[in-house]
Amino acid sequence: KYGTDALRFALTIGNSPGNDLRFSDEKVESSRNFANKIWNASRFVLMNFDDEIDFSKVDKAKFTTADRWILSRVNTITKEVTENLEKFELGIALQKIYEFIWEEFCDWYIELVKPRLYDKENDTRLEAQYVLNHVLGTSMKLLHPFMPFVTEEIYRHLINDDESIMISNWPEYDEKMYY
Repeated sequence: KYGTDALRFALTIGNSPGNDLRFSDEKVESSRNFANKIWNASRFVLMNFDDEIDFSKVDKAKFTTADRWILSRVNTITKEVTENLEKFELGIALQKIYEFIWEEFCDWYIELVKPRLYDKENDTRLEAQYVLNHVLGTSMKLLHPFMPFVTEEIYRHLINDDESIMISNWPEYDEKMYY
């Protein structure tokens, strides 16, 4: 009724080992809404890519405060989610990914970056496109164990050198990250 990824998400989020989980249509429907949210965010990102985009020309010195903030946050989330997964704290890991994607990436960063994307003459437009691609790609990798189908489909359309998200490298925390 709501999709495989939504069901997997609903059965994992907020759950901890040894606890029973009460099934509810509302929880699965909410999970489907999250899948729609990331689908719409990815469509927005891809619609704002130029035909011949070249990320080799990105100047990290042009990153805005918002760019540096979201890159720092995705770096931190990568570390936290990896640690949670290594401890088999699947529900906690998924909750962190969910909150990051919905609240920080979609509700804040995408809204902050819109004026730069809509202005084709903005000298930081390429940097905004790069950050969107990077953060969305990393987020899809972190979310992939829980929602494999939607994340694979989105990831295939992003700019990367990977054949598939399933065989791409897991994101790694960069303790020296500085922009």
